[in-house]
Amino acid sequence: MEKDFITALEQRLQTPKKTVIIPHKNPDGDALGSTLAWMHFLQNENHEALIISPNDYPKFLNWMPGQEQILIYNQKKELAEKKIEEADLIFTLDFNALSRIDALGVLVSASKAEKVMIDHHESPEDYAELMYSDPQMSSTCEMIYRLIAELNSRGFSPEIASCLYTGIMTDTGSFRYPSTTAETHKAIAQLVESGADGTAIHQNIYDSSSFNRLKLLGIALSNLNQIESLPIVYITLTQAELNSCDYQKGDTEGFVNYGLSLEGVQFACIMIENEKEGKIKMSFRSKGSFSVNEFARTYFEGGGHHNAAGGMSKDSMNQTVQRFKTAVAEIANQF
Repeated sequence: MEKDFITALEQRLQTPKKTVIIPHKNPDGDALGSTLAWMHFLQNENHEALIISPNDYPKFLNWMPGQEQILIYNQKKELAEKKIEEADLIFTLDFNALSRIDALGVLVSASKAEKVMIDHHESPEDYAELMYSDPQMSSTCEMIYRLIAELNSRGFSPEIASCLYTGIMTDTGSFRYPSTTAETHKAIAQLVESGADGTAIHQNIYDSSSFNRLKLLGIALSNLNQIESLPIVYITLTQAELNSCDYQKGDTEGFVNYGLSLEGVQFACIMIENEKEGKIKMSFRSKGSFSVNEFARTYFEGGGHHNAAGGMSKDSMNQTVQRFKTAVAEIANQF
């Protein structure tokens, strides 16, 4: 962590501030964990801290300490806009492009508040006065862990520890992704010592599936296809298939990893139709040297990490599948 960032942030937090904390749209465990942990820290330091999420989050995250304080922008726009207008500091966590927060991006850009970016994705935009960007980190929660450790000698409250544990666990695939380091495990050890219950957190996240979610997983696996002669698989889910299982936000979380778990497979993709938004949401996962971040940026208006990225298509499902097949044919020599 750069000392200049710590020094500059400490200067801004010397006196009580009105702060707003924003995760990306469709917040996951890392986005919610990092924003909630940072909210608790700021409140403990006598700052006014409010999380404004672009939209709602999955039910399997609604147990997290402090989540009831989150303001959902698309449900309370006027109040959210007022809080952004009044803010002294705006923290954007777990994303590095204002397009990731839709209409909130325009408000943040126009705000007179100083912006602080804390994120671990590649190729950050230049919209923040202060930036802590480290793509080598396992998660934004690990970054917040290190930040709080630098700023606060009192340690971690159980609430902060639980939030940070959640984000690190989910963004490392339960500590199995290559971004998991010895320092990550040291952080987890301290969070457990500070009150995070790893068993309970894992059960809350992974052992709370609904009957309909398992039915949807069955449909997804039946739609699994492999690209001929390549270690590449893809899954499709249409809006009709989602509707047949009473789809709820977060139900498809982790589905793409089933494809990557197959022996010999190095690249997996899932394509999920969203008729309301008029697009196909795409998630990419890879093993080894193949960069799905570059693939997503080149072919599907996306990006992310070396082995985990996202993208989108405004074509039909059939057209998107054909585009995907054409794209992988162009990069087949990388396998």
